[in-house]
Amino acid sequence: MGTAKIPALLWFLLAGLVLALAVNPAHGAKTRHYDFFITETNYTRLCHEKSILTVNGQFPGPTIYARKGDLIIVNVHNNGNKNITIHWHGSDGPEFITQCPIRPGGNFTYQVILFEEEGTLWWHAHSDFDRATVHGAIVIHPKRGTTFPFRKPDKEIPVILGEWWNDDVEHVLDKAKCIGGDVEPSDANTINGQPGDMFPLCSRDDTFKVAVQQGNTYLLRVINAGLTNDMFFAVAGHRLTVVGIDARYTKPITVDYIMIAPGQTMDVLLKANRTLGSNSRYYMAARTFITLPVDTIRFNNSTATAIVEYTDSAAARPVGPPEFPVLLPAIKDEDAAMAFVKQLRSLGNQDHPVHVPMQVDEHMLIDIDINFLPCDANNATNKLCEGPQGNRFAASLNNVSFQNPAIDILDAYYYGSGRGVYEENFPNKLTVFVNPTGDINGGGPLLTKRGTKVKVLEYGTVVEVVFQDLSSENHPMHLYGFAFYVVGRGSGTFDERRDPATYNLIDPPFQNTVSVPKSGWAAIRFRADNPGVWFMHCHFDRHVVWGMDTVFIVKDGKTPQAQMLPRPPNMPEC
Repeated sequence: MGTAKIPALLWFLLAGLVLALAVNPAHGAKTRHYDFFITETNYTRLCHEKSILTVNGQFPGPTIYARKGDLIIVNVHNNGNKNITIHWHGSDGPEFITQCPIRPGGNFTYQVILFEEEGTLWWHAHSDFDRATVHGAIVIHPKRGTTFPFRKPDKEIPVILGEWWNDDVEHVLDKAKCIGGDVEPSDANTINGQPGDMFPLCSRDDTFKVAVQQGNTYLLRVINAGLTNDMFFAVAGHRLTVVGIDARYTKPITVDYIMIAPGQTMDVLLKANRTLGSNSRYYMAARTFITLPVDTIRFNNSTATAIVEYTDSAAARPVGPPEFPVLLPAIKDEDAAMAFVKQLRSLGNQDHPVHVPMQVDEHMLIDIDINFLPCDANNATNKLCEGPQGNRFAASLNNVSFQNPAIDILDAYYYGSGRGVYEENFPNKLTVFVNPTGDINGGGPLLTKRGTKVKVLEYGTVVEVVFQDLSSENHPMHLYGFAFYVVGRGSGTFDERRDPATYNLIDPPFQNTVSVPKSGWAAIRFRADNPGVWFMHCHFDRHVVWGMDTVFIVKDGKTPQAQMLPRPPNMPEC
């Protein structure tokens, strides 16, 4: 994260070099202005009306449109009832990491230069569970004078997958914190804010619909904005061609479905190729994908639907119930999920080259786990907590359960006041072996400890992180400030002697969020050439609250272009 010299403005860089930050956008690019007003707005879903936080009264929120290289300026006015921050996915915004939250009645201006990204990103609140309703798409078109690496689509459609709770999400989070148990599951999955036809009658009239014409191609910009669920997504009667992930192009792969983790975005081409005489209506469906034992937990078992409807030559097409995508995988189909993600490859052409670092300077093996902490003696109910063995649920990376400090880490680091705020000793690996394929600790989660531990990197360090799941659950791990190459993944325990030989160092996908498989591993590589303070966490929001997070601090380089810009003087106060 870098900062500008302009008062009250915070500059953010999405996975690029600080060299790209300047008062003006790149040559030929534009500056685009947006105003975001955080307000409380009444919405009805599942026959249930409640007040939710929104941006500009919209749910989902407004879409930001830009071109590669553009400068986006967003002035956020907090007219809501609670503190909030906004995160530009892949960049900054998490409360108490890179800034203190914007208080009710306050405002704060973010600036984002889209230096390398092209495709689909998204923005969302990064405070408590507010992103359940405060989120929207960022559409980044090719820079002027260039075009897509595929035929220009006839239309582009943001498709935001999400979740809806009938209860207030703040109450949901507060209850889980109070009792130390799991978060109540959402009541419905949604597509562009709507549950769809498979829910009560009062939901059906507002089902999201996509009008198409035979022969046209549509670019679906799919975003998983859900808090707790991976999703399978498919369109009945049509195959999908994946051409991008996390605003980076991929080699085209044509599939019957996609699996998209929370935090991820995918660019998917839909060819409207159903001939005359065939059905005119087809379901677009999003279903929960879960790896936990379904007989031991409560979870959202719903399928959200939208309708793809052919509007040309209506008289020649029968009008009946929409077809359902029969090839949409079942909720527990781990093989289907793995089969999909293993196909992803970077495009790797002249305009979009691949630069996988070959020499690694810093190796990290990060164990991901669900743990417990002792139940507070002074919890509100004076009863045992509802986590493991009457304790409090927690989560950890290398057995460190991250604890937010009272002030933001970036402020403490920038002004040299980190002592007492964080510790620079996040471990490169866990020294105690735990078998990820078996019953850990002989019968349950491990005790962990809270801590605000960070990993400090010299500028330019090439880092390889191997995520090892110990929790028997998949985890979408998201890193700020960088995109990374997903060079490998597998099941069971990572073998540092054998498994690196299976890495793809030719055209691995370039992402900012990677789905680590249940009881398996995923390996990523990145070059730490973006100085600043960068959060890394699981994108299941309950795991963030439980402590499945850490922070990378990347030091300044030697040249002026490789150093952080000054902090603005009017940052929000904690």
